[in-house]
Amino acid sequence: MEATPPPSGRKASTGKVYLVGAGPGDPDLLTLRAARLLMSAGLIVHDGLVDPAILAMARPGARMVSVAKSRSRHTMKQEEINALLVREALAGNDVVRLKGGDPFVFGRGGEEAEACRAADVPVEVVPGISSALGAAAAAQIPLTHRDHASIVSFVAGQCKGLSDQDWSGLAGKGRTLVIFMGLATSAQISEKLMADGLAPDVPVAVIENATRSQMRVLRAPLAGLANLVEGEKVKSPALIVIGNVTAEPDNTIRALATEALEAQK
Repeated sequence: MEATPPPSGRKASTGKVYLVGAGPGDPDLLTLRAARLLMSAGLIVHDGLVDPAILAMARPGARMVSVAKSRSRHTMKQEEINALLVREALAGNDVVRLKGGDPFVFGRGGEEAEACRAADVPVEVVPGISSALGAAAAAQIPLTHRDHASIVSFVAGQCKGLSDQDWSGLAGKGRTLVIFMGLATSAQISEKLMADGLAPDVPVAVIENATRSQMRVLRAPLAGLANLVEGEKVKSPALIVIGNVTAEPDNTIRALATEALEAQK
């Protein structure tokens, strides 16, 4: 695979920022564009959840800057990351900002793009496979299915004021709900959804380390979500998928038969 040469047609004094999606973890799921940029970049600013095998694809001698974030600790605040990208580009450096999943799906890529544009720094977004899509595919959970779900919703489970968020209608019959960053608030999430009318026995899947060798797919009813997360010591990166599409295959068949019988009554 050939390295991508630096883009032409720009001022020599200004570099370019590439907001690159690293996908759900497996290096084989990188786009060709992402792989080429990694192999040519002089500076890579990366999230903590980017798989080491992906970082190993960087060219020898490339500068690597980790801006890892966790719920309780941030290596850099978002404003500092924005400033770093702008500063390096204005100094003439092309910067690959490498993010897990897709830059524009809960990746704060929109904020970083805005900061670059405000400083007249060229910016390009290189999409990646969202962790929601990658995790579901690896677990063989169809987010949509003619018999089960024609609507999919993505929500952040770590947002401020979780109890004040209106999630009514996001989950239930004919719908799939995918929750990012929901491990720490799994108890509140299940309580909130049940308070909004979702049945306690709605099937849930928790997908940990999706597409990687240590991937786990754990299942429980909605009412048991928090106990599952705690009992199995689930750690990030992990996604929570709620809806009938997450049921075990034999349970899915039984559910379809039950629905057919009910329809005949």
